[in-house]
Amino acid sequence: MDAKIAQLDKELKVYRDKLKTTKSPAAKKNIQKRAMEVLKRKRMYETQRDQLAGQQFNIDQASFGIESAKATVSTISAMKAANTELKTVMKNDLKIDDVDELADDMAELMDEFQEINEALAQNFATPDDIDEADLEAELDMLGDELDEEFAEEDAVPSYLQESTLPAQPTAIPGGGGK
Repeated sequence: MDAKIAQLDKELKVYRDKLKTTKSPAAKKNIQKRAMEVLKRKRMYETQRDQLAGQQFNIDQASFGIESAKATVSTISAMKAANTELKTVMKNDLKIDDVDELADDMAELMDEFQEINEALAQNFATPDDIDEADLEAELDMLGDELDEEFAEEDAVPSYLQESTLPAQPTAIPGGGGK
């Protein structure tokens, strides 16, 4: 249909060119009449094309609606089956009292395990008569020692220090020539 419309457009262009070049009023009138007929056919084809496009759109829209409805039906069916299965499992296999009892047992076991870990984590080597002020003083002394070590580490190593040697030898080794 688009090809036919394009062909009619070419015919109209030919008639338009003829109208520009024709001097005779009778011939112009005849060319105008033919051009009007071609233009009417073109409009008829364009209307038909637009109607077909609208019909195709409606068909596509209906098809999409059908597919969407089928997908919705499948989804609802799957949800119903899952709901039934879940109810069966909950009724037969899962009892809330059993779950509560299991959770309580796990909490008790975790409490016992925590007590065991605390008992094993006790430090038997640390005497009870250590003064906290003594520990802080010792910690400060360690900090001072670490600062001194870091200061020494910040010094430039000998292989990276500037050389005091000349860049190029100025004398011949051995003191002489030939």
